[in-house]
Amino acid sequence: MDPLLRARAAGQSGLLTRAQALAGGLSAKAVEWRLASGRWSVVHPGVYQTMPGRDGWETRAVAAMLHAGPGAALCHDSAGHAWGLVRHEPDPIRVVIPAGRRVRDVPGVVITRSRRVPERVHPTAWPHRTTPEHTVLDLGADHGPDRAIRVAAKAIGLELTTPERLREALGRRARQPDRSLLLEVLADVADGCESPAERRYVREVERAHGLPQGRHQTRVGRAGRRDVEYPCGVVVEVDGRLGHSSWTDVQRDGRRDRRTVASGRLTLRCYWTDLVPTACALADEVAQVLRDRGWPGTPRPCGPTCMTGTAPMWNIAPR
Repeated sequence: MDPLLRARAAGQSGLLTRAQALAGGLSAKAVEWRLASGRWSVVHPGVYQTMPGRDGWETRAVAAMLHAGPGAALCHDSAGHAWGLVRHEPDPIRVVIPAGRRVRDVPGVVITRSRRVPERVHPTAWPHRTTPEHTVLDLGADHGPDRAIRVAAKAIGLELTTPERLREALGRRARQPDRSLLLEVLADVADGCESPAERRYVREVERAHGLPQGRHQTRVGRAGRRDVEYPCGVVVEVDGRLGHSSWTDVQRDGRRDRRTVASGRLTLRCYWTDLVPTACALADEVAQVLRDRGWPGTPRPCGPTCMTGTAPMWNIAPR
């Protein structure tokens, strides 16, 4: 083969399309001879493996894209795996193409069409895939807000995106499921103000499950604050940040938690993933700690499927 054509195949996991082979100087007879002799193998109609035996998820993903043709890109779970956001290897492989095109279905590949392909596909990533922001939002549309929040936190932690870029992408998706909740999670909050996560804690944990009302944003020292503090010596810190905190944040939180313990209080730290999609398990845990610290009340279920307050508590009676 021509060196340029060989290099192209190497950059495509050993794969070439028939059109690429012909444009690279091979004749139709030369292509057929390679297929008949077993030097090449057919992966999809018009897509050939020039290094037979080479397999793996990325090879299959590139083959699916080459079959789908110009403008094709991995999307949803397939894009998530390519970005390192989804651990398992998705099967089938999902590919998105421009809305005006039609592609023959092949086994192991699911093809969708979208008018938004140009603005949602990353300009340089290989294999071609949707941007980290739209990949996160697609996964949220497929699997619900809890998956979107977990994947968003991972994407931010891997420095693939930022809350600002996620919020900007969400602003262009008016029909995104759970859009208001995701906007709440990604909202900018001024320093010293109640965070969206803390407001959700008040609604979904305290009020919905009949827990005592804590004091919010109580001052500690000159500049410190505690998110929620109960009279029985329990402090709840609601961390609404997505992704990995900076080293400075971790150190600050650790010092604050140690000072709280040194003052005779107990710190419970919770996160967005504890509040979404339901906060029932968190409410049950907080209630049991409050009971153990002397709260005489009993939590109540927030709805017909909620088990809060229905299982035996750790202690028989408050101390």
